Amino acid sequence: MNQKRNSLYIFSLTLVAAIGGLLFGYDTAVISGAEKSVQAYLITSLDLGTLAHGATISSALIGCIIGGLISGYFASAFGRKKSLIIAAVLFFISALGSGYPEFLFFQQGEPSIALLFVFNLYRIIGGVGVGLASAITPMYIGEIAPADIRGKMVSFNQFMIIFGMLVVYFVNWGIANGQTVEWINDIGWRYMFASEAIPALMFAILLFFVPETPRYLVLKREDSKAIQVLAKINGSEEAKIILRDIKNTYSLTKERADSVKLFSYGKLVIIIGIMLSVFQQFVGINVALYYAPRIFESMGAAKDASMIQTIVMGLINVVFTVVAILTVDKWGRKPLLITGSIGMAIGMFGVASLAFADIIGISTLIFIIIYTASFMMSWGPICWVLIAEIFPNKIRGQAVAVAVAAQWAANYFISSTYPMMMEFSGGLTYGFYGVMSILSAVFVWIWVPETKGKTLEYMDSFWIKKAGDKRNVS
Repeated sequence: MNQKRNSLYIFSLTLVAAIGGLLFGYDTAVISGAEKSVQAYLITSLDLGTLAHGATISSALIGCIIGGLISGYFASAFGRKKSLIIAAVLFFISALGSGYPEFLFFQQGEPSIALLFVFNLYRIIGGVGVGLASAITPMYIGEIAPADIRGKMVSFNQFMIIFGMLVVYFVNWGIANGQTVEWINDIGWRYMFASEAIPALMFAILLFFVPETPRYLVLKREDSKAIQVLAKINGSEEAKIILRDIKNTYSLTKERADSVKLFSYGKLVIIIGIMLSVFQQFVGINVALYYAPRIFESMGAAKDASMIQTIVMGLINVVFTVVAILTVDKWGRKPLLITGSIGMAIGMFGVASLAFADIIGISTLIFIIIYTASFMMSWGPICWVLIAEIFPNKIRGQAVAVAVAAQWAANYFISSTYPMMMEFSGGLTYGFYGVMSILSAVFVWIWVPETKGKTLEYMDSFWIKKAGDKRNVS
């Protein structure tokens, strides 16, 4: 008897995996509330300068790049599920270690260079967890979800990233609300970091109750386990068809499959994956996210007003990510990306024009909202969707690792150059992001394939044909 698709089961697996996205957002944003306290405790008290402060605040990004680079090895060697468990453990260690770096070796209240090093080490460990989760969470969801709803399911991961950022803003506010600056600088910042241990522990526990992806199980020649997972997701008859298609893409012997090179399907697919990641960062979104309060303050808003506007931006992020979730499998990936690029260009060119005219006001906020909303309904979630689905099965682990590492490197470059660019010219800075938005639309229009409704196995044959390989893949 053929079972029907189990939508509740699919969403349950997606929800558990997407907690990795929530922790991604939580870990990258938690520093926003603790930054000044960390500066007071570990930088100012040691009479260190802005270079040490900047390196400390951005230290997690180093771990993100490392995590992205090693994600391919982990995904292939340990599987998608175990790699996510490792990421959860790293999040947990980082949360407690960052909150109490004095554990075992140092005396609380006595900062030192060695303690600063240990704190940065814990933040880097958390960054490795972010790098792993950012690559493997969409990979896991993409390999679990049926083709016709895969875009929606992978986009949900972006929702959880934004939701994680929004949650930690409120957690930080709740910890600091009504407390003295002295208490926050002594104790409060520790609670902010340690609070991440709760979702990290929940993530680790829940992962033990989800299966490995059927694509990885087939790669490891565990067909009986793969068919069980596929049947529970798609129904027994459809599972047989999908298993056959997956096995066709893994038709090489185990020894040859394990030695498949990154460029086995040509260089184009790898270049497209890298450029998707680079454009997602070069349009300037993390400048808007990381420096939002400072941008609003520079527009003339008081500090409290700038924080409120930042929360408003967070809510806009959530709403327009939902728009992407609801439309990605109906409209397709390319139309959403191109539409979003045009909207981002309008927003950034608007901000740039106002900056050149030295006009600051509500009009600037409106253009920033247009820009952010356009990103969140397009490049925010859809880039992750494409990274999860454009690569052939045999090279997906290592290809995703390269793309994600490129994304974190681009993130670091754009975020670190923003203050310097703003000192030179605010108008030219925002104009640059506008130009990148236009180029991203052209790139998608010419080079990026539409993957709406396509199976992951279809992409193998697609790239083989693109590379001019005439091998039989059916």
